[in-house]
Amino acid sequence: MEYQKFLCVVEKEMNQKLKGGVTASIHKTVKNNGKVRRGIVIENPRVNISPTIYLEEFYERFCNKESLESIVKDVMSFYESVKYEESWDTANVENYDAVQDKIVFKIIHTKRNEELLATVPHINLLDLSIVFYVLLEVKKDGTATMLIRNEHLKIWRIEENELFPLACENGQQLLPAQILTMQETIEELANPEQKRPRNLLEEPKEVFRDAIYVLTNSIRSFGAGCIMYPGLLEKVGLLLGENYYILPSSVHEWILVPESKGLDPEKMNMMVQEVNKTQVEEEEQLSDHIYFYERKKKQLMIR
Repeated sequence: MEYQKFLCVVEKEMNQKLKGGVTASIHKTVKNNGKVRRGIVIENPRVNISPTIYLEEFYERFCNKESLESIVKDVMSFYESVKYEESWDTANVENYDAVQDKIVFKIIHTKRNEELLATVPHINLLDLSIVFYVLLEVKKDGTATMLIRNEHLKIWRIEENELFPLACENGQQLLPAQILTMQETIEELANPEQKRPRNLLEEPKEVFRDAIYVLTNSIRSFGAGCIMYPGLLEKVGLLLGENYYILPSSVHEWILVPESKGLDPEKMNMMVQEVNKTQVEEEEQLSDHIYFYERKKKQLMIR
């Protein structure tokens, strides 16, 4: 059974189980890098927020001979854990005073998102772009966000150049930058319930002895954006005590490598390309090459 057929079957099964006018339907979404994903959107007529559940992992379980009944049961259970009980007040989204302290930003690849960038305010950063969104809510299972589009600026009666300084200030408060050792990052992925890794930005310089570090934010979502927090690149250089390479792990984090411990740049570029091809979902890829920060010039560059 192909994925599209699987979606149709799950949709039918869920509609037989959902009550109170709640319905399931197949939904197509264009994600980062133009990636098209299809999932099940579940709509409650009494609530104006409808979660979309992407079923690729469930489909993989089905292909591994797990029963459809068991899978639908788990999808229903997941919906119960993420559904909203109350509607959002959409008037607040149109009220700049209500959202201005929640405006933050993320970084995406420019060329892969040309169609999107034609519709949203953005700032160019080498071959990347900074785009802005409203962080509406942070939950255990994810975040609720709203991408800021050109029409929002008209509704809010603000200029595009007002967004970046505001988003920097908010980001540092809501999504503070963290530098972690690679070892502790791997341990956190393996056991998310364990104690959170140390944030080395809050540690003394002596702890910076490893060859590889991870730069992200406190919620591990679109953490690559924190590289543009004011003074962050300079602070990392001071803590490492040298120039350093910046490898795009995904839109959620960077890998930092001191220059003295790095490989040949071309080899590192090949590593990034191979990891993107085999380990990173297309919609989460940032770029296919490394970057370099030179301390004396205070300059970020492509390598």
